[in-house]
Amino acid sequence: QVQLVESGGGLVQPGGSLRLSCAASGSIFSINTMGWYRQAPGKQRPLVAAITSGGTTNYADSVKGRFTISRDNAKNTVYLQMNNLKPEDTGVYYCKRTQNQFGVPRDYWGQGTQVTVSS
Repeated sequence: QVQLVESGGGLVQPGGSLRLSCAASGSIFSINTMGWYRQAPGKQRPLVAAITSGGTTNYADSVKGRFTISRDNAKNTVYLQMNNLKPEDTGVYYCKRTQNQFGVPRDYWGQGTQVTVSS
């Protein structure tokens, strides 16, 4: 099992910044992808940004140029730096880790952290 603990959410005004963190612990496998997903009330949970253990990144079009995902493999932690936040960025942000365990991909989710962008 893998446990994911997220932090860094909160209330921010439009144009502001927040930094989310997600720390993984437990049965850690080195080949993995970690990502952030956003869920607004009554909506699905699409990908915001993801990063592989090798450092390859992927972003949703809506956050390109504003959000930066990074990771510290030594700490098993992924970060999401969010700048120039907009009201449409509001939602619960979930961290997900996908790792290859003996040839089988397994997904693990965090509990989510609320981000509210409002004046």
